[in-house]
Amino acid sequence: MSTRPKIIVLDDDPTGSQTVHSCLLLMRWDVETLRIGLADEAPIFFILTNTRALTPDRAASVTREVCQNLKAAIALEKIQDFLVVSRSDSTLRGHYPIETDAIAEELGPFDAHFLVPAFFEGGRTTRDSIHYLKVNGVDTPVHQTEFAKDSVFGYQHSYLPDYVEEKTQGRIQAAQVERFLLAEIRAGVGDRLMNLHNNQCCVVDAETQDDLNRFAADVITAASTGKRFLFRSAASVLTALAQLPKQPIAPDEMAQYVRAGKPGAVIVGSHVKKTTEQLQTLLQTPGTVGIEIEVSRLLKADDGRPLAGNSKRPLAGNSKRSALLTDTLEKVNAAHNADKTPVIFTSRQELTFDTVQTRLDFGEAISDLLMEVLRSLPSDIGFLISKGGITSNDTLSKGLALRTANLLGQVLAGVSMVRTPADHPDFPNLPVVLFPGNVGDANALATVYQRLSKHV
Repeated sequence: MSTRPKIIVLDDDPTGSQTVHSCLLLMRWDVETLRIGLADEAPIFFILTNTRALTPDRAASVTREVCQNLKAAIALEKIQDFLVVSRSDSTLRGHYPIETDAIAEELGPFDAHFLVPAFFEGGRTTRDSIHYLKVNGVDTPVHQTEFAKDSVFGYQHSYLPDYVEEKTQGRIQAAQVERFLLAEIRAGVGDRLMNLHNNQCCVVDAETQDDLNRFAADVITAASTGKRFLFRSAASVLTALAQLPKQPIAPDEMAQYVRAGKPGAVIVGSHVKKTTEQLQTLLQTPGTVGIEIEVSRLLKADDGRPLAGNSKRPLAGNSKRSALLTDTLEKVNAAHNADKTPVIFTSRQELTFDTVQTRLDFGEAISDLLMEVLRSLPSDIGFLISKGGITSNDTLSKGLALRTANLLGQVLAGVSMVRTPADHPDFPNLPVVLFPGNVGDANALATVYQRLSKHV
């Protein structure tokens, strides 16, 4: 009997593990770290590349580097059967086809690559090859939503074959795309899968998890006979491919992971509208103390006058940054000593900049400051909640400087919890919640806080 293929996920931000549990997240991709993931007993592991935050050229370069190292690690671990997933955003934002092209060139040849953007926890479904997002209870074609207007990853089509033609600039014509429709998937597509060759582009319908479970079963059967497949997907198909049982501890019981029943800390970097709504609700919740980092203080001239986002003036010097850090940490420690959970958030006002590069530099300066706050948190906090995709990536790779983390499961639909290793020098066995910017209702952040604040 053939063994199940290992599922290797290259995740373009750290929230793609939001539907699975009991597996490893890798923050590095040197050969030895990749071997740890390949050797792990779980059927799936994630490599957090964070490429959605990178330029197209850099995203391609990182993807190639990961794949070249994977090739070596796969050979050393003698892995025969594997599936590769380029996990990205369920609203079609990301570096497609740049990443799948790089993977195919380095790890191919593949018989097909499948676009499977459905993400049920986030209200994203695909029907008749049209991708929908539920907006106020109504299925809305994604090209009609705010996500299609993204300044970096914008697009004009919800009909996936047209999206493929648009993104590949006509290299793959819409008419060349194979469509796997709901009725076919529900009847079984094993024979069709066996007839795919030459990295055929395919788009996959799904309205329920059962649809993807059925599709994944056929994929795994085909893969066990030697067919080689690549996926560009959101998170829901990972649940189906991994075929995991229920997570060991239910979402509403995850306070069991909190260290010594202590209060935690929350760091909020995301600026999307949903995050701001959730933050407002959280700050009204008993036991929390809001600590605002006035980021405009990083943009002040030496004479104290605000720079009003003028990129021709430098960022504030080290003395002002140090004062802002000191002020923040004094408030954090005061809250912790009062048995409260500090909620550290960046000011919500929008600043304007003369150039994109200056905006990026300023964002990096804020992120660095947040990570310094994180590293200086009281060592006995019970838990940490990180809000926002880029913030969560920085939390794992920079703030906590992790090589790997163990994914415990979801504390709320679409919201993962990981735990630091027992030998972490500063925060051993710390449960860390990775909370995407656009997930959950207005109460979601407060709900997660309340679940973790049940004193054990």
